[in-house]
Amino acid sequence: MFYRLSEQYRYFVHDLIVNLQALTIVMERRGHVVSCYTCGDESMSACFMVSMAHNHLVRFLVSDQGIFWTEIRDECELVRLEGAEAIGRLQDLADLIKQELIGESLVLPAGSASL
Repeated sequence: MFYRLSEQYRYFVHDLIVNLQALTIVMERRGHVVSCYTCGDESMSACFMVSMAHNHLVRFLVSDQGIFWTEIRDECELVRLEGAEAIGRLQDLADLIKQELIGESLVLPAGSASL
């Protein structure tokens, strides 16, 4: 059972990384400062970063160690979410991109800090 779960998690992480890379391409084409770095030969971890406003950065990390969403302003950590909450915030960002609501700065839905 545990072997099967570990394989499913590896597949999930890989799928998430592929989607991060696609989101990076879309955001770059729309003029945003964004990057996505993968680590390892099999790309089993990635770091996605996007500049949301002056001195405001979002970092999304995914690896076999966990999934994290971090918002940083003026080099101070504002918000740190893990697991499903982190993925939810990433989905909020992707939804805004799909709706073409991103302008000079991005404001995520209620319950989150402005980016």
